[in-house]
Amino acid sequence: MRRSFRFVLALTIALSSLAAAAQDPEPTIRVNVRLVSVFVNVTDQNGAIVGGLGKEDFRIAEDGRPQSIAIFERQSELPLNIVLAIDTSGSVHKDMSEETAAARRFVHSILRPQDQLSVFEFATNVRELSGFTNKQSQIDHALGQLRFDYATALYEAITTASERLGRREGRKVLVVVSDGGNTVKGSNYDDALEAALRNEAMIYSLIDVPIAASAGRNLGGEHALITLSEQTGGKHFYVGAGGLDQAFAQVSEDLRTQYLLGYYPHNQEPGRNFHRIQVSIPRAAAGQFNLRQKTGYFEDAAGAAR
Repeated sequence: MRRSFRFVLALTIALSSLAAAAQDPEPTIRVNVRLVSVFVNVTDQNGAIVGGLGKEDFRIAEDGRPQSIAIFERQSELPLNIVLAIDTSGSVHKDMSEETAAARRFVHSILRPQDQLSVFEFATNVRELSGFTNKQSQIDHALGQLRFDYATALYEAITTASERLGRREGRKVLVVVSDGGNTVKGSNYDDALEAALRNEAMIYSLIDVPIAASAGRNLGGEHALITLSEQTGGKHFYVGAGGLDQAFAQVSEDLRTQYLLGYYPHNQEPGRNFHRIQVSIPRAAAGQFNLRQKTGYFEDAAGAAR
């Protein structure tokens, strides 16, 4: 009887302790540590790709404050999420059949099993012709649905496509085929740039113009595409003698030769919503290398710092 009483008493004390702990748990410290991923392309003075660099060659800073590189990869195996956005407005209508054929060849050459691509067209309106997939037949069918219209909703296309990319994991790439004009009210250049940076979309602009050096041509749209590419860590290419096939090949090569630098921000400057990123190779002589990466990220962006 005494042993039973002691057992019941011990059990009662134990249950009371558990209940008290549940009511007054010890404080838990939660730290929200986010990884900022920066994809970097390095070329020499002649534009040739520079490979073979190591983690020790790079320095990275945020708002001028040095950061420690926690992740380094020479060629990222992260999945590619690509939006292929094709201008089908009147100014590029004559090239639509060539665009479609070259786009099909690009898709067939670049997609790996882990990659996915979505097809957009933009003219007066923006339409997503295919959701993200790596099924070639589905993408080919979407490219066959391209339809001519008159106006050009370029900035709306970039804004919408960037937001779609922001929901994906991995590298986010927006390939825009256009002559650069925007003739539709709505989203503007600033909207497009902010959407791309917030959603980590690297913009590759394939600029298709009748005659690249023609006098009197409006260069505003072209310059906008060039700047959008530079600010997001992408690149621009003019569709020249080699046509779109050569331009697409250059995009593919660029994506295959990126360095991935990842860091966990520390010692951040308080009160900033947009953080600027600087990447350098200290041992290199001035002008020896050209580096391209996104210019920064927004603090409150859902996918900007992961």
